[in-house]
Amino acid sequence: MELSNRLKTIASFVTEGYCAADIGTDHGYIPIYLTQTGRCPKAFAMDINEEPLNRAKQHIAETNTADKIVCILSDGLNQLPQKEVDSIIITGMGGDLVVRILEQDLDKLDSVKELILSPQSHLEKVRHFLHDHNFRILEEEMLCEDGKYYMIMRAVHGHEEYKKECFYLFGQNLILDKHPVLLEYLDLEYQKYEKICATLTDESKEHIKIRKKEVKTMLCNIREALGYYEM
Repeated sequence: MELSNRLKTIASFVTEGYCAADIGTDHGYIPIYLTQTGRCPKAFAMDINEEPLNRAKQHIAETNTADKIVCILSDGLNQLPQKEVDSIIITGMGGDLVVRILEQDLDKLDSVKELILSPQSHLEKVRHFLHDHNFRILEEEMLCEDGKYYMIMRAVHGHEEYKKECFYLFGQNLILDKHPVLLEYLDLEYQKYEKICATLTDESKEHIKIRKKEVKTMLCNIREALGYYEM
C-alpha cells in the first residue's frame, strides 16, 4: 500500500515490534501499512463510528491483513485492549479532541509504552497535557503536504517540563533543531498575526482589546522561537 508522506512519517514513529492501536482509524491505512511492512506484528483499528470502521474492514480484507488487524468500535480509548497495546496512535483531529480522548481514559495510558500524536490544532494544549501527566516528548517531525503543515510527536512515560511557552506552542525539539519546515511555518504565522493585529484598531471595545492582547502575545512567542534560528 502506498501512503502519503505524512502517514508514512506517522508510521515510522511507531517502535518496531510494538503492537499499535490507531484511534480514529478512518480507512485503516496506518494499521495496514504497519502490518504489511512488518513493523508491527499486530495492530488494532479503532473508530467511534461504524461507517469508517466498515471502510477499514474492507481495505483490510483487500490487503489480506485481516489475520493481523482487529477492528474495534470504540469511543476513543474506551474499548482499548490495553494489555496487548504498546503504541497508541491519534492523528487527524484537533488538539482539544486529542486531549479529551486521552483524558477520559487516563488509566488506559499506564500500560502503553508510547503515544504517537499528530494534532491538527492547539498543539500547545497537547504538549501541556503530556507534561502534566508525566509524559516526555522524545521526538517531533514537521512537514508540509498539499499546502498544509503537520506535526508528529512521540511521547513516552517520564517527567519533562519546558521553560518557555513558545516551546509548547511550536515544539522545543523542532525549535532547538532549527527545523526548516518550522521556520517556514513561523514566518507565515508571523505575517498572519501581524495582519490580524493591524485590523484590531478600536480598543474602546473590550473584546477587541482582549483579542489584540492575545495576538501580541502570539507575535512575541513567534519572535522568541524565530530567535533560535539566529543563534
